[in-house]
Amino acid sequence: MSLGAAFTFAGGIGLFLLGMRLMTDGLKVAAGDTLRQILAAGTRSRIRGLASGVLITTLVQSSSAVIFATIGFVNAGLLTLAQAVGVIYGSNLGTTLTSWIVALVGFDLDLRALAMPCIGIGMGLWVALRQRPAGAVGQAIAGLGLFFLGIDVLRDTFADAGSVDLLESWADRGVSGLLLFLAGGIMLTVLMQSSSAALAVTLTAAAGGLVPLQAAAAMVIGANVGTTSTAAFAVIGATASAKRAATAHVVFNVVTAVVAFAGLPLLLGLVAQISTGLGLAGYVATSLAIFHTLTKLLGLALMWPLTSRMVTWLEGLYRRREDDDLKPRHLDRNIRSTPSLAMEALALELHRVNGIARDQATTAISAEAPEHDALAHDLATLEALQVAIGEFVGGIGGDDREPSISDALVHALRVSQYATDIAERSGELSRLQARVRLDDDAISTAFNGLRADAVELLDQTRVDDRHWDADRLLATRQAFEDSYQALKAQMLRAGTIGTLPARRMATALEVMSALHRIVDQATKAAVYLDRFVRYRVRTAPADAPEPVAKTGESELAPPDPDEEDRP
Repeated sequence: MSLGAAFTFAGGIGLFLLGMRLMTDGLKVAAGDTLRQILAAGTRSRIRGLASGVLITTLVQSSSAVIFATIGFVNAGLLTLAQAVGVIYGSNLGTTLTSWIVALVGFDLDLRALAMPCIGIGMGLWVALRQRPAGAVGQAIAGLGLFFLGIDVLRDTFADAGSVDLLESWADRGVSGLLLFLAGGIMLTVLMQSSSAALAVTLTAAAGGLVPLQAAAAMVIGANVGTTSTAAFAVIGATASAKRAATAHVVFNVVTAVVAFAGLPLLLGLVAQISTGLGLAGYVATSLAIFHTLTKLLGLALMWPLTSRMVTWLEGLYRRREDDDLKPRHLDRNIRSTPSLAMEALALELHRVNGIARDQATTAISAEAPEHDALAHDLATLEALQVAIGEFVGGIGGDDREPSISDALVHALRVSQYATDIAERSGELSRLQARVRLDDDAISTAFNGLRADAVELLDQTRVDDRHWDADRLLATRQAFEDSYQALKAQMLRAGTIGTLPARRMATALEVMSALHRIVDQATKAAVYLDRFVRYRVRTAPADAPEPVAKTGESELAPPDPDEEDRP
């Protein structure tokens, strides 16, 4: 191959990869919530998960993107491992569509005549309607045009290349030569990060006479193994659940590759019979598409009865990583480009953050001798999660996200900030509470009652509970405020007549102030979390209740620390 042909070959691959990327990104945006709806409806059983994987891969035209998304769904808690395995199987089966497109369309049609209208119409829609779903569809159409153009360039390159003696000599070396071609398929996929591109190169090279059928079949097996590298990259820094899903993808493809390579002569014999029966004998690209489909079906037949055992085995892996509380459990960078899914994951993480803060505050208020190390650990956890949430929020939807999503994300950041504030106040409360001494029975009873009211209010901040009621929480918050003001006045009167020593009064008021701030921040965190959830499902009513800081206030920002209640 001459230098010019090499550059043309590289350009063809570039066009193919760019087209695949544009198609995938455009279809993902155009599909929007459809992907989540398909998964929600299709993962109730393993067979439905399989169908969902095939369907979604067909929609977005990228098995790698679907595997990335599936791992992200598991990482975000939107799918269980058992559900994800079915989707992974289906995605692997769905990727055979690319082989069939290349085989059936790439050699009998004038692809340039198809490509140019697609590029022109698609780019017109994309430029004119960029912020609308139709713009995303235009992006996908333009990507399809580049996809066809890339196949056309590869086809012409290999058609003019003639035979390559080195490749033919490798193919004649028996098993060792086939292993070299298998390794070549792996390397192509890893370098291009696209099994579809590797398959397109393989099919066009075989159709052009550069690679014998048996060697090309080995390259197809290698491409299936190489695609597992995308899963490996996807789980860097991810949760244990995501790593288990990625491992399931690797196991499926490696087992399939080993069995397919061992039975390569038998499979090729079956391919020849099917091709003859369909009247397609002599069409090398079609034979490879049939071979690719057979290998995936073979892997499915092998792994399907073993799936339950594999899931049980995977559940026991990566346990140590799973126990790290300082890491988010539901946030995954791979789903940030799909805002609806990213918001779903963020809601789950915010519920977790809200729960940690609520439990910590309840412990600090209720325990006579709270464990300060545990409180400090919770504070460190919430501080780390606040940073992670901020980074995740910054990457959702990119520069083109809708204003309503931006508004909702502001609420998310407030929730994480309030949760951290609650943790800080809880630590302060636990230190002060040990120094409180109230000899006056009436004041002591009222003080303990105020603490009990605070615990009751915290229990009502469970936004993820089906009995959650924002109006009830705000009513409880107002009742707490009334009790707080009454006890504060009672203490101040006791201090003026000397029945409550000044030092003890000051300490008790400091405890009450910390308790007041915890209740205030917990109320606002819960209401803002509720509003975030309402934005997420696009059902926020215009009269949603506003968080309140103190009686008579309605501002949304937290009170200035310099304006805390003091005697």
